[in-house]
Amino acid sequence: MAEASRWHRGGASKHKLHYRKEVEITTTLQELLLYFIFLINLCILTFGMVNPHMYYLNKVMSSLFLDTSVPGEERTNFKSIRSITDFWKFMEGPLLEGLYWDSWYNNQQLYNLKNSSRIYYENILLGVPRVRQLKVRNNTCKVYSSFQSLMSECYGKYTSANEDLSNFGLQINTEWRYSTSNTNSPWHWGFLGVYRNGGYIFTLSKSKSETKNKFIDLRLNSWITRGTRVIFIDFSLYNANVNLFCIIRLVAEFPATGGILTSWQFYSVKLLRYVSYYDYFIASCEITFCIFLFVFTTQEVKKIKEFKSAYFKSIWNWLELLLLLLCFVAVSFNTYYNVQIFLLLGQLLKSTEKYSDFYFLACWHIYYNNIIAITIFFAWIKNMFLAIINDTYSEVKADYSIGRRLDFELGKMIKQSYKNVLEKFRLKKAQKDEDKKTKGSGDLAEQARREGFDENEIQNAEQMKKWKERLEKKYYSMEIQDDYQPVTQEEFRELFLYAVELEKELHYINLKLNQVVRKVSAL
Repeated sequence: MAEASRWHRGGASKHKLHYRKEVEITTTLQELLLYFIFLINLCILTFGMVNPHMYYLNKVMSSLFLDTSVPGEERTNFKSIRSITDFWKFMEGPLLEGLYWDSWYNNQQLYNLKNSSRIYYENILLGVPRVRQLKVRNNTCKVYSSFQSLMSECYGKYTSANEDLSNFGLQINTEWRYSTSNTNSPWHWGFLGVYRNGGYIFTLSKSKSETKNKFIDLRLNSWITRGTRVIFIDFSLYNANVNLFCIIRLVAEFPATGGILTSWQFYSVKLLRYVSYYDYFIASCEITFCIFLFVFTTQEVKKIKEFKSAYFKSIWNWLELLLLLLCFVAVSFNTYYNVQIFLLLGQLLKSTEKYSDFYFLACWHIYYNNIIAITIFFAWIKNMFLAIINDTYSEVKADYSIGRRLDFELGKMIKQSYKNVLEKFRLKKAQKDEDKKTKGSGDLAEQARREGFDENEIQNAEQMKKWKERLEKKYYSMEIQDDYQPVTQEEFRELFLYAVELEKELHYINLKLNQVVRKVSAL
């Protein structure tokens, strides 16, 4: 931002003063234009990361896995699951049918089953889906003594301290043995708690029949127990037509009260970012954003060095620092996000027989979207108030409104009214302007005494004249001086008192005029 303009003490020539003010206004407009370009660039970055295909991909996938009902039971889908029986019906019905598309609608086989499934014939299933369960230990809550004979087991709500880490059931495969986390994905924040990574995990097979047998085996051997508190179903898709990944997580929480609460997450993200010409245009906007960030940071550092602690007394400067901080955070998130994509994407796509954990990348994509949304919000806040908080604009406006308006508009009006009153009383004849300029202040005072004005009126007029002469000498002198000084509180007080006295004089003259009019009307 430009430095604040200052009042000119002693004054330069009118031509020089006018030129300087034109330069200040031009500089302000240039800065407004520069910031407006920055704002447009930020909007392109924000909205250039999304497209309508993301919405439609989420919509079709949520319709497939959330709204599809169990055959023969129109009301049983993932959203309506309320019991363990409903959960297994969903696993063996809509989930199984939704994940495995091995033939065309006329039952013609399209590809080798060793390859990945193609959901809706267009979306490749990346790797294999994963199912994960978290449990709590027995005796994680206390049964009241009177009921201990009726209930010997007590499973409390899920916490990391209550989590069950022991093997259970058949204890032969990973779904019966506790596995620690080997991923950087954040913990899941559900309805009933914050759930850690790890747990009792198994992956689905490439074969639909093998997966169905797996579900039946788990159901018959009571994989879901009273200690079960949450089950996650994770898988990822890729649609090459629109270059989008869809990361899906279905969550079933088992509260200590009984029943099941379901939730879901569908993230359509663009992990392969620089493919088309439009993607390269977005990349150029990202570079431009970094250049703007460097320029604005340099300006703020210069202002802090110049104004020191006074810089931090303005709330608008704090807004500027907040905006810069958010921009740096957004750049950091974007850099880390792209580095992780470069490092992990090849590994995740290498093996089609394992679960590909794209959830970590999806979470960082969401974090980046959130921080850039907050950044553009504060950027628009600053844009709306930029004209108000800009020092140059404000003080140039104040210069014209206080100095010129009071001096030339009100002063000229009072002077003309005073002359008209004298002429109405016939105490003074109308004269040419050249004759008026030859009269001194002493002659005018003596003439006013002879014409019947009291001493208070004469003293007030002389005081206003002194004020006017002093202000003209201070701000509109024709002498060339180059020292700039700010307006002090005392000088502002004089300006204010000058305006007040002018207003009083105008009111007094209006009263005199009304008295004369009434006298003339009575004749």
